[in-house]
Amino acid sequence: MFNAMIETLKANPRKIVFTEGSDPRILEAAHRLKQGGFLTPVLIGNVEAVEAAAAAGNFDIAGLEIIDPATYPEMDAMVEKMVELRKGKMTAEDCRKALAKGNYFGTMLVKMGYADALLGGATYSTADTVRPALQLVKTKKGAHLVSSCFILVRGEEKLAMGDCAINIDYQDKLDKNGNVVVTAAQQLAEVAVETARTAKVFGIDPKVAVLSFSTKGSGKGGTVQLSHDATIEAQKMAPELAIDGELQFDAAVSPVVAATKCKGSPVAGQANTFIFPCIEAGNIGYKIAQRLGGYEAYGPILQGLNAPINDLSRGCNADEVYKMAIITAALA
Repeated sequence: MFNAMIETLKANPRKIVFTEGSDPRILEAAHRLKQGGFLTPVLIGNVEAVEAAAAAGNFDIAGLEIIDPATYPEMDAMVEKMVELRKGKMTAEDCRKALAKGNYFGTMLVKMGYADALLGGATYSTADTVRPALQLVKTKKGAHLVSSCFILVRGEEKLAMGDCAINIDYQDKLDKNGNVVVTAAQQLAEVAVETARTAKVFGIDPKVAVLSFSTKGSGKGGTVQLSHDATIEAQKMAPELAIDGELQFDAAVSPVVAATKCKGSPVAGQANTFIFPCIEAGNIGYKIAQRLGGYEAYGPILQGLNAPINDLSRGCNADEVYKMAIITAALA
């Protein structure tokens, strides 16, 4: 999987911003990327501090660009652009203060076209990575929310799971007059379609199961209706995709169970892309697969933004940073 992405990056050079340039895990990954020569890292931070941390870890970052927000020569232009983007929600002083931080500064480098992608979160929270992205890069046309998915790999087997990290649940979105603008089902359907599209990037031919504790009306209550309605909405959004629901997990993956519970389904018994109705189920589900099923989990991969911006776990190691950098750049 990674070899294919690396070949793609060799043919389509990309530049990726790391918001925490002095972190040893970031520096080790940048060292590996420099050796590989297929992706250009940009490190955010104080130049002396970054170079000292690299020397302490014996990481070769010579020749890599290090940008310090405190001495950035184009800061005035960046502040002006951010004020424009925030449309009166932040003053120039507010923007300058925010841009002193690597998460906002790095996001603006992507927004202004200096870099193609961003990877953060080694020390920042998920919220501190997602918030600047929503405010500055914003959601792509037609998207109503940002979601995430994880790619799980075990040998040659690959699965996609979403949303496991961003959306707590799904509620109808109302305008100021109380009218429904986007239903909860449409939001979950959007997660399903975006996760299927992400799966394709990783070489997965997506067969999408919208999960529930019910299969085709066998149960009532909870999120059953949401999963049922989201399936219908997703099929409307992307009729070319194989999407079915609501399905229990056993019906989604077991041909024997599928033959009993939902015979004739284009997905049941062979699903490889799983959509959870709430974050509790999604986060628990992917971690069960990772810890008990022996899958490697890559993500969260953010979906719905105008540029590839991804979040690391604060407990990540250098190898995870390296691989997530490749994934993020490959989405550009």
